[in-house]
Amino acid sequence: MKTEVYFVRHAQPDFAVRDDSTRPLSEKGMADARRVTATLIDKNITAMYSSPFKRAVDTISGLAESIGIEVTVERDFRERKVGEWVEDFRAFSQKQWEDFDYKLAEGESLREVQKRNISVLLEVVRKNHGRSVVIATHGTALSTIVNYFDPGFGYDDFLHIVDKMPYILRFRFDGMELECIDEIELAPY
Repeated sequence: MKTEVYFVRHAQPDFAVRDDSTRPLSEKGMADARRVTATLIDKNITAMYSSPFKRAVDTISGLAESIGIEVTVERDFRERKVGEWVEDFRAFSQKQWEDFDYKLAEGESLREVQKRNISVLLEVVRKNHGRSVVIATHGTALSTIVNYFDPGFGYDDFLHIVDKMPYILRFRFDGMELECIDEIELAPY
């Protein structure tokens, strides 16, 4: 039996709010969250997980309400802890992709982010064998997950998705083995 995991990268946040954990969705983000619901409503979702960050939870809360499933907040699906506000995010990200162990004081390396995300993902797959689940996540966290399964995925690939909010990837597992990753097109407005 196949297990399908729909990773939903959160919709556009309100960047005026600098607190990473409480940053809400922008008006556009709220509209796009409705597109996520329309896209996934017919996918026979049986469980939903999310990063604890507000923008991730809010991106899938409409879907959860529509299908009557409670969102399980999973702390280890959170975004990378940067450590301090970074003005030049792309330069910082490039440095992290070039050195998976690079981090700022009080921050996390991409290797650390990948390790905790993969650990909890594999647990979700074990618990939901043969089912379809949604996981609300973040761009960097999702990119490190893709990199785990496809080590050729790097900084240029990350740049390809960095401005895609929301963004949905379907991971199909056969048992615990990843079969494929597919991009899911969002429903129109």
